[in-house]
Amino acid sequence: MSKTKTKTKTKTKTKTKTKTKQPDHSESAPSNGKQKLKRAEYEAEMAKLHAELVEVQYWVKHAGARVIVIFEGRDAAGKGGVIKRITERVSPRTFRLVALPAPTERERSQIYFQRYIEHFPAAGEIVLFDRSWYNRAGVERVMGFCTDEQYERFLELCPAWERDIIDSGITIIKYWFEVSKEEQTRRFIKRITDPRKTWKLSPMDLESHRRWYDFSRARDAMFAATDTDVSPWHVVRADDKRRARLNCISHLLNLIPHKKLARKKVVLPDRQKPHGYEEPEYGYRFIPEKY
Repeated sequence: MSKTKTKTKTKTKTKTKTKTKQPDHSESAPSNGKQKLKRAEYEAEMAKLHAELVEVQYWVKHAGARVIVIFEGRDAAGKGGVIKRITERVSPRTFRLVALPAPTERERSQIYFQRYIEHFPAAGEIVLFDRSWYNRAGVERVMGFCTDEQYERFLELCPAWERDIIDSGITIIKYWFEVSKEEQTRRFIKRITDPRKTWKLSPMDLESHRRWYDFSRARDAMFAATDTDVSPWHVVRADDKRRARLNCISHLLNLIPHKKLARKKVVLPDRQKPHGYEEPEYGYRFIPEKY
């Protein structure tokens, strides 16, 4: 009888542990009711987009076009992942990435837009801004890094300033990446626990998580002032990273009016004859082959 009672007690304890199990944040939440995109399907679609991005690169250089693409959004919304996929198969001389640090003392004494203008594209360039002058409408506003007067002046001047840039022949494309509260929390937890991602976590990330609604209000005010017909905001649903990357890049390609250029067929030339050349017996410092 005593053995039977002991077994019963053990089972009861096991059940109790199951009930108190903590929620698992390791898996991504479903996005828009769709199943997670399989990697093979995602890679196949991305390969097609990469090929078209290369065509855009040829066209931009041929046409002398000037394009600015702005990436803004919630912290941990996946902007960096999209930028990485855009740039990984194209020339950094054509697709230039600009990710500015906090302004220096000298830059803080300049006209606000000045530090950004020096990075604007010349003919045949696309500049990708990972964060931009819209810092003033977001983190600077929420965290008190600018005065109310500076903030109001920015919202008032920005639409006219962007119109002037567009009238000068530069294309401006603006993306806002939106992520849910639950998905942002999951990604921040991964940054805390995954040693490959700890470098991504900043004190500002923690503040953006804590002050979700302050950043929501700042976003709403920014959209109300700067989402214009001339320079609209394009919003990317970013809970599903793979779909967000494909959707954003596909949309970007549609907004750049490129044409496929005819190119001469390349034939690989025969390698020259050695004409007596022999490899020297030299003690090359080969690296260890661990893999």
